[in-house]
Amino acid sequence: MNTGNLLTLSAGFLYFICLALVFLRLRSRLKHKQEGHPTSQNRFYLVVWFIALLLHITALHYPLISGQTMTLDLVTIGSYVMWLISIILFFTTLKRNIEVLAIIVIPITLIALFLPLIINPTATPLINMKSGLGIHILFSLLAYSMLMLASFQALLLAVQNKQLHRHKSSAIMRTLPSLEDMEHLLFRFISIGVILLGIGLLSGFFFLDNLFGANIAHKTILSIIAWIVFSVLLYGRWQYGWRGKKAVNWTLAGFVLLMLSFFGTKIIQELLVNAP
Repeated sequence: MNTGNLLTLSAGFLYFICLALVFLRLRSRLKHKQEGHPTSQNRFYLVVWFIALLLHITALHYPLISGQTMTLDLVTIGSYVMWLISIILFFTTLKRNIEVLAIIVIPITLIALFLPLIINPTATPLINMKSGLGIHILFSLLAYSMLMLASFQALLLAVQNKQLHRHKSSAIMRTLPSLEDMEHLLFRFISIGVILLGIGLLSGFFFLDNLFGANIAHKTILSIIAWIVFSVLLYGRWQYGWRGKKAVNWTLAGFVLLMLSFFGTKIIQELLVNAP
């Protein structure tokens, strides 16, 4: 077993331990609420989570560290995206008790972490991140990560809102912050994501040739439409106080467009067009 695979397996093990600790923390919090006792402040899972994140990013960059050619392919990009989502959630959890989102994010991160060990599609060499194209890739990945996290938040918000109206909440939902705090966090994620996506699109216009060429025109158009959808949602929130089901539907619609523009393109190019 090479060092890169060992780093990947170690990161996966720690992610799993972190997930178990989060489950135990949520169960303890629920029990304390039912018994009327103060909630335990033990947050050791954050230490485990942080080490897992360090090992994950080291494993992703191990080819570069060991002097090999680093690549960007579908599964590697998926692993990067989930690492970014996980680290964004990690730092948000430092200030707000939203670790319940880790129950969704960490399992998907585990899948994305191990996929490069199983699947090896046609890989494209990584562009120098100091170049204009590198800037475009970086901000695009950050935008996708932030808006994907917003979509997870929107799904939780939809379930929380539905159960609130039915006056019946599940155990997990009772561990969430208030509906108002959840909505505030959702629109914070979307606001940051829109800014990052806007920078990614602008850098593409400045640094990429033939942005509306035959190979990437649909990606560009869908990304612009997704940016418009999220921007309209933010305007609706600011001007008309959009919230609840409407906010969730607009968030998920924008996210679907964004994923079609990116992963849909990569799947077609790598698994269909470049298939042997």
